[in-house]
Amino acid sequence: MKIAVSAEGPDLEALVGQRFGISPYLVIVDSQTMDVEAVSNPAAAGQRAAGLQAVVLAISKKVDAVMTGYCSPTAMKYLSDHGIEVITGVKGTVAEAVVQYCKQDHSTPIRSKGNSERTGVSLINALINSGKQLANLLPIFVGLILLIGLFNSFVSKELLTSIFSGNTILDTLWGASFGSILATNPINSYVIGRALLEYNISLYAVTALITAWVTVGLVQLPAEMAALGKKFALVRNAVFFIMSLFIAMITVTFFNYFTR
Repeated sequence: MKIAVSAEGPDLEALVGQRFGISPYLVIVDSQTMDVEAVSNPAAAGQRAAGLQAVVLAISKKVDAVMTGYCSPTAMKYLSDHGIEVITGVKGTVAEAVVQYCKQDHSTPIRSKGNSERTGVSLINALINSGKQLANLLPIFVGLILLIGLFNSFVSKELLTSIFSGNTILDTLWGASFGSILATNPINSYVIGRALLEYNISLYAVTALITAWVTVGLVQLPAEMAALGKKFALVRNAVFFIMSLFIAMITVTFFNYFTR
């Protein structure tokens, strides 16, 4: 039986991660052989669809159970639908969690031994975890600075105006299309949106780009299909693409009305 434990480190002595979607590692333990496989969580920085990426990771590893401090209801549902048992409220080390999983009734949250002794250092652990999250976000902020420079250097106004012609409908469609295929952190969409506005690109296009960026993910479509099902993933992305067009139209119309 393979048990996946969200963890702060890559070994059995690491503390159990308190949020399934953004824990740095999934430590996968074979309960019979005690073989250990530590898998880095690509969504540890908390980017878009972090929970979904962790779900896909667990499913791809064909685990039988997931142990963590907290798992969102949505992620829990998808894991359960794939026959994966989800146990929350887990604390202590990965080794302690696995041992107690093998010993106890799995229908109730498992608390590791020594939990009371750890109460006094819970604040310190919380501060450490917060520091790790800040460290994970640092590359995003550096990337934003670099993105601004790259955009201004390599994307000319002539190129943009050849794509965004000033036609409201076509500009909105182009904006939503570009937003759908970009999969980096949503914060980047604000940077690019601001740059587009400085080049006098339509607010309709910029609004559609930002909306599609955070709701549609064609690059992540294969992973979403694996976790949620092909039909649901395709329909969801199609619906949100269309919705991004309507949202852009409605938002800019109201903005123009109240600011004129």
